[in-house]
Amino acid sequence: MDQTHPTSETPYEFSGGYPTAATAKKAHEDAYLERALVAYRFWYPTVSIEGIFNGNRELGFDDNKAMGIAATTPRQVGFTLNSDTPYGAAALDLTEGPMVIELPPGAYIGLVDDHHHRWITDMGIPGPDQGAGGKYAILPPDHTGEVPADHHVSRSNSFKVLVAVRALPVGGDLDAAKDALLRVKIYRLGTDKLLDVIDTSTKTVDSTCLRWEDNLEFWRVLHGILEEEPLVEEFRPMHGLLDGLGIGKGTPFAPTDRDAAALTKAARIGRDQMLVTAFAGTRPDQAAWTDRQWEWVGLVPDNADFETPAGLDLEARERWFAQAIVASPAMFRRVEGSGSLYWLATRDNTGTYLDGANAYTLTIPLPVPGKLFWSVTIYDAQTRSQVQTDGNKGALRSLFELSSALTSGNEITLHFGPTQPDDAADNWLETVPGRGWFAYIRIYGPEAAAFDGSWRPGDFTPAKR
Repeated sequence: MDQTHPTSETPYEFSGGYPTAATAKKAHEDAYLERALVAYRFWYPTVSIEGIFNGNRELGFDDNKAMGIAATTPRQVGFTLNSDTPYGAAALDLTEGPMVIELPPGAYIGLVDDHHHRWITDMGIPGPDQGAGGKYAILPPDHTGEVPADHHVSRSNSFKVLVAVRALPVGGDLDAAKDALLRVKIYRLGTDKLLDVIDTSTKTVDSTCLRWEDNLEFWRVLHGILEEEPLVEEFRPMHGLLDGLGIGKGTPFAPTDRDAAALTKAARIGRDQMLVTAFAGTRPDQAAWTDRQWEWVGLVPDNADFETPAGLDLEARERWFAQAIVASPAMFRRVEGSGSLYWLATRDNTGTYLDGANAYTLTIPLPVPGKLFWSVTIYDAQTRSQVQTDGNKGALRSLFELSSALTSGNEITLHFGPTQPDDAADNWLETVPGRGWFAYIRIYGPEAAAFDGSWRPGDFTPAKR
């Protein structure tokens, strides 16, 4: 047979074994788009963390100049940021040498991630100092000098890194937690010049890549990052993939009109594919319990780089970074201890997506199996950030809003919807008609019952009004 024609299985036409001119053109365009989609999903975490850096810079905090701290609310737009603890975040630049993060003793949880959103080290309670305080030296990729022996030393694969530190509000004292963040010191190794620490709790900030994620700017930002950073050895195939798309390191980003259109299309489709993975996944291992709608957010326990014996779990990686920022083993651990756990709900007890126009209740059995505290936070499905309302409130927390209601009874009922129900001011969160939303349950210091199935939260249930 010397000729094939387009069919339902292939859109391509060959004659005598060779593609026709129309087929060659279409196949080239299809392959370019397919490669761009793979590249988009793989490099999304790199662009996402640049969104965090950009948010700080828009507040006037240049790299190595200041760490912003905030008791976050919905006005701080960030992928699944929560209001459980105040945050501190800074972009560090290692091009001139190692940087040091010095934590005093106390209830801190911290981490450092590289420019590709890969975990470098934990700090504080989940880190090697275990809450006793310590100095963490972060080395640049090319560092060959010595570092003091009394430092916890880690090497980054990139020159730009993110340091993120949280202070636990022990006893519900939020001001004391923010004061604890003010005592964190960051400086270049061998100097005494400290980064400023500035409270931004009342500032509006967007620390996401939302403005770039569905358009050509995604690729422009990515190209700029790769120009500044060394090639990552483990990423060589993906660096090569980008080079084939005209986004290689050392070459200008100047796509043709045709390629620009294809890259823009890939950004839109790739973003949507990641959201499907996040909110309509089909993996059986995402279910927290077979009789509930709750799901695990992290699907690779104990590995912050999503590595498994079979290789890199790309689907789990895409699921996480479509919803969240930063990664640490302590965030994915499924054993009782000093870490934390995250469960996701996008649907009510009937399997229908949560709708901001509807009212729901959620029953939480008491006590919740956590040594420290727990919370329920609601997020806008489009921004993956806390639901924004006039009340500027997106969380119900055991240390704050719910503290007085947890002293008696064997369960508590929480309320969600556009209108406050009677006598539910402290345990109600407002939602927005026309906006889908999802929820996270977080438990800090989870105990065995959170993992063995002997304790389970209820599902979101449409309210009877």
